[in-house]
Amino acid sequence: MGPAGPILGPLRFAAGAGRWTCLLGPSGIGKSTLLHCFAGTAQGLRLDGTAGADDGGLLAGRVALMAQADSLLPWLTAAENVTLGARLRRQRPDPARARDLLDWVGLGPLAARRPGALSGGQRQRVALARTLYEDRPVILLDEPFSALDVATRTRMQDLAAALLAGRTVLHVTHDPAEAARLGDAIHMLTPGGLHPVPPPAAPAPRAPDAAGTLAATGHLTRLLLEAV
Repeated sequence: MGPAGPILGPLRFAAGAGRWTCLLGPSGIGKSTLLHCFAGTAQGLRLDGTAGADDGGLLAGRVALMAQADSLLPWLTAAENVTLGARLRRQRPDPARARDLLDWVGLGPLAARRPGALSGGQRQRVALARTLYEDRPVILLDEPFSALDVATRTRMQDLAAALLAGRTVLHVTHDPAEAARLGDAIHMLTPGGLHPVPPPAAPAPRAPDAAGTLAATGHLTRLLLEAV
């Protein structure tokens, strides 16, 4: 089989340092593909261009990825799953730091439980703690809250916003309300290219029922309908 054609592009995209940038677009447009190009995990794909940081350095070793699937190993405890990256790199894990992170996400008493004994929201909090354990300056979020119920999703958004404050976050989502709540910057990816959309004026995370959040949600929804 010969090489396939281009999946995405051409485009130029920048996520502001220390800011939460949301990348919104219809399903199948290439949002996750773009994210995995930044993460270096786009297997079978070739990036015809460059992905780097403002200081001229490569992103390799500076990025942590939190995906939609929590990908917890069922035979490890919550605390052991938090240190999974270190284990895979054959580094000595830091159990005390893992327990501290689980405390921060409200799961300290459940550190010894295995994933099968945790709810979906609790598993996502373990995945968030694992992302924080990596202590990377750039955080890539690939629809990590989309499988959760509305109340749990809102709480996880607030928790992530608090714990990831000051880091450079690129968040792929298909949910206009999520982008309206969390984005310091919002970009819409459509078949016609990449388009910036002004976020609400209030600082994130914004109240889901605030007038600015609701107006932005409606505007982003209209743009999504036009993009399909």
